[in-house]
Amino acid sequence: ALQQDVLLFLCFLPFANALYKQWIPDTNFENATNWDKGSIPCGSDQVVFLAQRKVSVYVETAHTITGMNLPMDGEFILMSGAGFSVRDGGDPGCGSGVTAHFKDYESLKWFDPSLWVAATTVDDLHRGTYQFSVHEESVPCRFEDVVFQEATSFRVDVSSNHDVHVKSISVLGKKFTSSSEFSHFLSSGSGKLQFHGSSSLSIGGAGCSDITGCICGNSVNRDKICANVKCESLGCRKPLHPVGHCCDVCGAIVNVQFSSNFNFESYRQRLQHLFLSMHKYELIQLAMSKVLQEQRLLGVIPFGSSQEIQVLLLDQNMGQEAGKLAEALARDIAKDVHNHGSNLGISAMEFQASSGASSSDATGNSAGLLTGAVLGSLVVVGLLAVLTVLYRRGIVKLPRMPSIPSLSKWKNSSDIGELGGPLDRGFVNPMFDKPTMMPEEPVLYGTETVNSITLTQSGVHFVNPVYDESDFNA
Repeated sequence: ALQQDVLLFLCFLPFANALYKQWIPDTNFENATNWDKGSIPCGSDQVVFLAQRKVSVYVETAHTITGMNLPMDGEFILMSGAGFSVRDGGDPGCGSGVTAHFKDYESLKWFDPSLWVAATTVDDLHRGTYQFSVHEESVPCRFEDVVFQEATSFRVDVSSNHDVHVKSISVLGKKFTSSSEFSHFLSSGSGKLQFHGSSSLSIGGAGCSDITGCICGNSVNRDKICANVKCESLGCRKPLHPVGHCCDVCGAIVNVQFSSNFNFESYRQRLQHLFLSMHKYELIQLAMSKVLQEQRLLGVIPFGSSQEIQVLLLDQNMGQEAGKLAEALARDIAKDVHNHGSNLGISAMEFQASSGASSSDATGNSAGLLTGAVLGSLVVVGLLAVLTVLYRRGIVKLPRMPSIPSLSKWKNSSDIGELGGPLDRGFVNPMFDKPTMMPEEPVLYGTETVNSITLTQSGVHFVNPVYDESDFNA
């Protein structure tokens, strides 16, 4: 009962179909991973920044070093009390000292999915409660908020063939919500060092206002996104290819058809609390997104696309068992849709698994078949109507049928070829079968009589031998 109350509450959560996307790398001096030695430079070390590389370095505390080579174009963002001092002879606690090189971050790209994390709230970002997404949606979507951590600096390449649009961008704790304000920042020294590349980065506008969810819109940059992704070899029987993902996967894909009262975020929370909170599914990765699915008549002829909710399920199993746990979860989701789908705004669903298994909700399947039949009928009627109009206007002409040889000619030639003798006429015609009836050269003019045929100025008169003349006179 308590679980049902929780799920009922989730169905009435305020709509919040948007994520916060946070950039992972930083250019902080105190980040040990930014140094080739794997640790922060100490008092006996010589610090080197590449002279020809631009960089913005965030410094939180004071540091003692033996020397520093600075870049030609760069900056240090110093927190209160932060700075550098040089000590001759080094620091005994630091050892003999090394030359520590700051790593090159020129190649870090905005469209690299691995360099972003996503969360529903800023608090979730701070707690590390991240959400899994398909590759295209791992990069900030046009209706989402972008966050660069407050006490960090960075350098990111935003080059693209298309302009980059997001809802807002937060840098060093300041949130920019208008393009004019952010353009002023980009023209500053820090802005030029932190953002670089050929495309235009613009912000502003409303977030996603559709309760059923919004399509991310990153498909236009799919090539740039997937260029940064390396796909792994798979061991499952039938790998799947989710919409928006760069690689085939072992797991399951649930496609949900929805109505106008479907709530994207509430359903995502439902799946999270009802299934992923279970111990057996705790390692499952779930990515939920609204996508455009191509529609095909009879599974072959494309006739448009429709919006669907795609739920991608991945588990950690490898080899032949890869995707088995995800398939089990897909079946549980299918049962939930069958029992509660109408209350959730779900009209139909189907799932595919990398084992080759698939299933669809009975109601949704029959509705899909009916829709396909209706659309198929409309297409056929439409084609016939178009052809009729074109034919009447003379634009389209029907092809001529090949001529068929005369049956009589075929029969005659057949008879002669086979029998080689006189033809069988079948019956005696008293009008034509007597050799004296018609001479070879009858007189055509005048008033002469040829046997029983008389030619006069008033017409042609003849005697029909079928009827006796006496009978006629009678």
